[in-house]
Amino acid sequence: MNIVITDIDTVTQDDLSFKGIEAFGGVTPYGTTAENEVEERIKDADIILCNKTPLNRGNLKNAKNLRYIGLFATGFNNIDIPYCKEKGIVVCNAPDYSTDAVSQLVFAFILELANKVYAYKSLTDKGDWIKSRTFSIFPIPIMELKGKTLGIIGLGNIGQRTAEIGNAFGMKVIAYNRSPKEVKNVICTDLTTVLAESDILSLHCPLNKESENLINKDTIALMKDGAILINTARGAVVNEEDAACALKSGKLAGIGTDVLQKEPMSPDCPLYGAENCIITPHIAWAAKETRERLLKIVEDNIKGFIEGNIKNNVAM
Repeated sequence: MNIVITDIDTVTQDDLSFKGIEAFGGVTPYGTTAENEVEERIKDADIILCNKTPLNRGNLKNAKNLRYIGLFATGFNNIDIPYCKEKGIVVCNAPDYSTDAVSQLVFAFILELANKVYAYKSLTDKGDWIKSRTFSIFPIPIMELKGKTLGIIGLGNIGQRTAEIGNAFGMKVIAYNRSPKEVKNVICTDLTTVLAESDILSLHCPLNKESENLINKDTIALMKDGAILINTARGAVVNEEDAACALKSGKLAGIGTDVLQKEPMSPDCPLYGAENCIITPHIAWAAKETRERLLKIVEDNIKGFIEGNIKNNVAM
């Protein structure tokens, strides 16, 4: 089979082996593929593998041999699912590969914003401790997590793992999920309550019409003064202008985000350079162990498709 990988550079820095995929056919990898290059590059493909490349009716229409699209991702909003259903093209995503990695980054954000490790490192690097008259200097406020309320929006696997870690820190964990769930040591309640009671709010919901722009000036107004916002879901869940204003006013004490409305980051992103805002370049899933797990799921999905035992089909 003719296998085209449209954006292999989003998955590997030459540190993963693709021999498992090469066993299924001839592989043509492209580092990245611009929108105006997609149609030509995929026209002879039996299988397309991609991460974020947009695949829609316009650029898929001439791919006459195409029967399968495999995603190096859990989300599939870049794929024209109605068109694939219409044409009988199987689309398989990769669920649950990044649960531990993403929840780990959530707490990297939380711990940095709570303990101000980098700010204190900078203070020490400047020689302030050398000049100190006392054994300890603490001009920058820090806080304990124990007893604080961790609010979670979205109780999928990552949300639940984040809740477990919060419990381990002695936090009270409350959560809102679109469909009711029962999760051990988590108080499930309505969205307004989660917004109003959380000292730290962590977003884990998928991006859809209901969640787009969910965190905006109105919902931020419901939050505690001095709350912390963490976003490892999708950038468009947060209105960046409203969030930046809330940081500037002090309504929000800090933001940690691994995702933005526009990726790569736009130079005019409202959060760019904002005080008490930590932005990482969509790296929650980027640990080598995590990407190796992802690649194995993609391989297993292709194998299942070939053998007639399709897994993780999102175009059913």
